[in-house]
Amino acid sequence: MPHQVSVFAENKPGKIERITKIIGDNNINIRAITLSDAGDYGIIKLLLDKPREGAELLTNAGIPASIKEIIAIQLQDKPGGLAAVAAILHECNINVEDAYGFITDKGKEAVFIFQVPQVAHAEKLLLEKGIKVLTDRELYML
Repeated sequence: MPHQVSVFAENKPGKIERITKIIGDNNINIRAITLSDAGDYGIIKLLLDKPREGAELLTNAGIPASIKEIIAIQLQDKPGGLAAVAAILHECNINVEDAYGFITDKGKEAVFIFQVPQVAHAEKLLLEKGIKVLTDRELYML
């Protein structure tokens, strides 16, 4: 099952450099990154090809990092592609708590990554609806 690393960071210059340097110096690849502002602090979410190793390195460097299970699905990169998936999520009564997405092949494929309360249950429902759920290996190798 895929995971992302969440980092609680002070909102000041240099935070991204410090985090990404630790990750890069240890041969870990960042597949996606998001930043959320919450005043003096924020959350940096990292999709890493080695999430457990990355979280441990950051924690050992004094940077608060945690790992969360996520769901990653593949969808068509076309107008309405995400709306179709959102309708299935709604139909299955799956509440998305946090999400981001990116294009893997323009005009063909995109990836939507999201957090839900019950990951295994949500994955099962999505698979039953014919949604392509990515494994950790598939996601980290994009």
